[in-house]
Amino acid sequence: MAFDCVLKAWHDHQAELRGFLIGQMKETAMADDLLQDVFFKAMREGQDFCELQNPRAWLFRVARNALTDSHRLRKHWVPVPDHLPDERAPQRAPVDELDACINATLPDLAESDRDILQACDLGPMSQDAYAQAQGLSLPATKARIRRARERLREALARRCNVVLDSSGNVCCHSESDGTACGP
Repeated sequence: MAFDCVLKAWHDHQAELRGFLIGQMKETAMADDLLQDVFFKAMREGQDFCELQNPRAWLFRVARNALTDSHRLRKHWVPVPDHLPDERAPQRAPVDELDACINATLPDLAESDRDILQACDLGPMSQDAYAQAQGLSLPATKARIRRARERLREALARRCNVVLDSSGNVCCHSESDGTACGP
Protein backbone atom coordinates (compact mmCIF):
# COMPACT_ATOMS: atom_id res chain seq x y z
CA MET A 1 0.00 0.00 0.00
CA ALA A 2 1.22 3.50 -0.87
CA PHE A 3 0.51 4.91 2.60
CA ASP A 4 2.63 2.43 4.57
CA CYS A 5 5.54 4.86 4.31
CA VAL A 6 3.35 7.63 5.80
CA LEU A 7 2.38 5.39 8.71
CA LYS A 8 6.00 4.35 9.30
CA ALA A 9 7.21 7.99 9.28
CA TRP A 10 4.34 8.89 11.53
CA HIS A 11 5.14 6.21 14.08
CA ASP A 12 8.82 7.17 13.96
CA HIS A 13 8.31 10.92 14.49
CA GLN A 14 4.86 11.48 16.04
CA ALA A 15 6.06 11.66 19.66
CA GLU A 16 8.86 14.07 18.78
CA LEU A 17 6.48 16.26 16.74
CA ARG A 18 3.93 16.29 19.55
CA GLY A 19 6.57 17.35 22.08
CA PHE A 20 7.70 20.13 19.76
CA LEU A 21 4.14 21.42 19.26
CA ILE A 22 3.28 21.26 22.98
CA GLY A 23 6.48 23.16 23.77
CA GLN A 24 5.51 25.88 21.30
CA MET A 25 1.81 26.15 22.15
CA LYS A 26 1.62 25.34 25.86
CA GLU A 27 -1.88 23.97 25.21
CA THR A 28 -1.97 20.21 24.77
CA ALA A 29 -5.36 20.08 23.07
CA MET A 30 -4.41 22.66 20.45
CA ALA A 31 -1.06 20.97 19.90
CA ASP A 32 -2.84 17.65 19.32
CA ASP A 33 -5.17 19.34 16.81
CA LEU A 34 -2.19 20.68 14.88
CA LEU A 35 -0.49 17.29 15.06
CA GLN A 36 -3.57 15.71 13.52
CA ASP A 37 -3.54 18.33 10.74
CA VAL A 38 0.10 17.48 9.98
CA PHE A 39 -0.81 13.80 9.73
CA PHE A 40 -3.71 14.54 7.36
CA LYS A 41 -1.42 16.60 5.14
CA ALA A 42 1.05 13.73 5.01
CA MET A 43 -1.76 11.33 4.08
CA ARG A 44 -2.94 13.67 1.33
CA GLU A 45 0.57 13.71 -0.11
CA GLY A 46 0.25 9.95 -0.53
CA GLN A 47 2.89 8.51 -2.88
CA ASP A 48 4.70 11.86 -3.09
CA PHE A 49 5.37 11.62 0.66
CA CYS A 50 6.89 8.18 0.14
CA GLU A 51 9.37 9.63 -2.34
CA LEU A 52 10.71 12.28 0.06
CA GLN A 53 14.41 12.09 0.96
CA ASN A 54 13.79 13.28 4.55
CA PRO A 55 10.19 12.71 5.76
CA ARG A 56 11.09 13.95 9.26
CA ALA A 57 12.17 17.34 7.91
CA TRP A 58 8.96 17.56 5.83
CA LEU A 59 6.81 16.77 8.89
CA PHE A 60 8.55 19.42 11.00
CA ARG A 61 8.32 22.02 8.23
CA VAL A 62 4.56 21.38 7.92
CA ALA A 63 4.23 21.52 11.74
CA ARG A 64 6.09 24.88 11.87
CA ASN A 65 3.86 26.26 9.09
CA ALA A 66 0.78 25.06 10.96
CA LEU A 67 2.04 26.81 14.11
CA THR A 68 2.59 30.03 12.19
CA ASP A 69 -0.91 29.85 10.71
CA SER A 70 -2.37 29.11 14.13
CA HIS A 71 -0.65 32.12 15.71
CA ARG A 72 -1.67 34.34 12.84
CA LEU A 73 -5.33 33.32 13.14
CA ARG A 74 -5.49 33.35 16.92
CA LYS A 75 -7.46 36.26 18.30
CA HIS A 76 -6.33 37.77 21.55
CA TRP A 77 -9.39 38.79 23.53
CA VAL A 78 -9.33 41.56 26.05
CA PRO A 79 -12.13 41.67 28.59
CA VAL A 80 -14.37 44.71 28.18
CA PRO A 81 -15.18 46.62 31.37
CA ASP A 82 -18.83 46.44 32.39
CA HIS A 83 -19.25 50.22 32.43
CA LEU A 84 -18.69 50.59 28.66
CA PRO A 85 -21.75 50.65 26.39
CA ASP A 86 -22.43 47.60 24.25
CA GLU A 87 -21.70 48.77 20.73
CA ARG A 88 -22.84 45.45 19.33
CA ALA A 89 -26.44 46.31 20.14
CA PRO A 90 -28.36 46.71 16.91
CA GLN A 91 -29.20 50.26 16.09
CA ARG A 92 -32.84 50.96 15.63
CA ALA A 93 -34.04 52.42 12.36
CA PRO A 94 -35.02 56.10 12.63
CA VAL A 95 -38.68 55.22 12.08
CA ASP A 96 -38.54 52.77 15.02
CA GLU A 97 -37.25 55.53 17.29
CA LEU A 98 -40.39 57.60 16.72
CA ASP A 99 -42.30 55.70 19.41
CA ALA A 100 -41.80 58.38 22.07
CA CYS A 101 -42.88 61.10 19.67
CA ILE A 102 -45.93 59.09 18.58
CA ASN A 103 -46.97 58.61 22.22
CA ALA A 104 -46.58 62.33 22.83
CA THR A 105 -48.48 63.26 19.65
CA LEU A 106 -51.46 60.87 19.92
CA PRO A 107 -53.26 62.87 22.65
CA ASP A 108 -53.23 65.92 20.35
CA LEU A 109 -55.14 64.10 17.60
CA ALA A 110 -58.90 64.04 17.29
CA GLU A 111 -60.47 61.24 19.31
CA SER A 112 -61.69 59.43 16.19
CA ASP A 113 -58.17 59.46 14.68
CA ARG A 114 -56.57 58.37 17.94
CA ASP A 115 -59.13 55.58 18.40
CA ILE A 116 -58.65 53.98 14.97
CA LEU A 117 -54.84 54.30 15.08
CA GLN A 118 -54.59 52.80 18.56
CA ALA A 119 -56.95 49.96 17.66
CA CYS A 120 -55.61 49.00 14.22
CA ASP A 121 -52.04 50.29 13.92
CA LEU A 122 -50.83 50.16 17.51
CA GLY A 123 -53.21 47.48 18.76
CA PRO A 124 -54.09 43.98 17.67
CA MET A 125 -57.38 44.75 15.91
CA SER A 126 -57.74 44.18 12.18
CA GLN A 127 -59.41 46.82 10.03
CA ASP A 128 -62.22 44.38 9.28
CA ALA A 129 -62.86 43.76 13.00
CA TYR A 130 -62.77 47.52 13.66
CA ALA A 131 -65.29 48.12 10.85
CA GLN A 132 -67.66 45.53 12.30
CA ALA A 133 -67.28 46.87 15.86
CA GLN A 134 -67.98 50.43 14.73
CA GLY A 135 -70.77 49.51 12.30
CA LEU A 136 -68.76 50.78 9.31
CA SER A 137 -68.06 49.30 5.92
CA LEU A 138 -64.53 48.10 5.30
CA PRO A 139 -63.90 50.75 2.59
CA ALA A 140 -65.04 53.48 4.98
CA THR A 141 -62.71 52.13 7.68
CA LYS A 142 -59.79 52.02 5.25
CA ALA A 143 -60.47 55.64 4.23
CA ARG A 144 -60.65 56.74 7.90
CA ILE A 145 -57.41 55.06 8.85
CA ARG A 146 -55.67 56.50 5.77
CA ARG A 147 -56.78 60.03 6.73
CA ALA A 148 -55.85 59.45 10.40
CA ARG A 149 -52.37 58.30 9.34
CA GLU A 150 -51.95 61.40 7.18
CA ARG A 151 -52.88 63.66 10.10
CA LEU A 152 -50.53 61.75 12.41
CA ARG A 153 -47.73 62.05 9.84
CA GLU A 154 -48.27 65.83 9.62
CA ALA A 155 -48.34 66.16 13.41
CA LEU A 156 -45.14 64.11 13.74
CA ALA A 157 -43.41 66.23 11.10
CA ARG A 158 -44.25 69.37 13.08
CA ARG A 159 -43.56 68.08 16.56
CA CYS A 160 -40.54 65.88 15.93
CA ASN A 161 -39.00 67.49 12.85
CA VAL A 162 -39.31 64.26 10.87
CA VAL A 163 -37.26 64.28 7.67
CA LEU A 164 -38.06 61.89 4.81
CA ASP A 165 -35.55 60.62 2.30
CA SER A 166 -36.11 60.60 -1.48
CA SER A 167 -38.09 57.34 -1.16
CA GLY A 168 -40.47 58.79 1.42
CA ASN A 169 -38.97 56.82 4.32
CA VAL A 170 -38.07 58.39 7.66
CA CYS A 171 -34.35 59.10 7.58
CA CYS A 172 -34.09 61.06 10.79
CA HIS A 173 -35.97 63.18 13.30
CA SER A 174 -35.37 65.20 16.38
CA GLU A 175 -37.41 65.91 19.43
CA SER A 176 -38.80 69.38 19.91
CA ASP A 177 -35.72 70.24 22.00
CA GLY A 178 -33.89 71.02 18.76
CA THR A 179 -31.47 68.10 18.56
CA ALA A 180 -30.23 67.69 15.03
CA CYS A 181 -30.86 64.82 12.67
CA GLY A 182 -28.08 62.38 11.97
CA PRO A 183 -26.34 62.14 8.59
